[in-house]
Amino acid sequence: MSCGKLGGRARYRRMSKSYVQEALRSSRVQLALNVSNIDEAVAFYTRLFGAEPAKLRPGYANFVITEPPLKLVLLENPGHGGSLSHLGVEVPDIDTVDAEQTRLAETGLASVDERATTCCHARQDKFWVQGPPDGESWEIYTVLAGSQTFHDEDHDGPGCCGADGPSSEGPAASAAKCC
Repeated sequence: MSCGKLGGRARYRRMSKSYVQEALRSSRVQLALNVSNIDEAVAFYTRLFGAEPAKLRPGYANFVITEPPLKLVLLENPGHGGSLSHLGVEVPDIDTVDAEQTRLAETGLASVDERATTCCHARQDKFWVQGPPDGESWEIYTVLAGSQTFHDEDHDGPGCCGADGPSSEGPAASAAKCC
């Protein structure tokens, strides 16, 4: 799964350290939670953060919280409410995705690319960090555009957000396996 890492590394070397640090300051942590009932969860988190969801679809909602900088993703997954789906860091652009992938590679962390992919109602460039000690899933990504579909329509590989594949149980079940 290569997508021109050498080009990304070369671009990373040309970027100044201050550019990378500034880009990371404009990033936000993503927390994707499984919830038993999307409507109840949306009502709770709307009150908690004083904000409406930025995106609301069947079985899926996300909040973009300014303070603290957080992207909260809610995935309806009955029977698994309150558990962590995955973690992520949303960055402002593709150059920052590439720079972070290069930086992590230089520390010895492997990654798996997902470029120009549709996942969680968004077109994204991202990668998954490999090898967390407790098996949690971390993605570093940028949103390229919104999408009306949960994942690529010609999707036949691994599920978005590292799941095993699309669910035949419908969008809510697929959402539970994705961001």
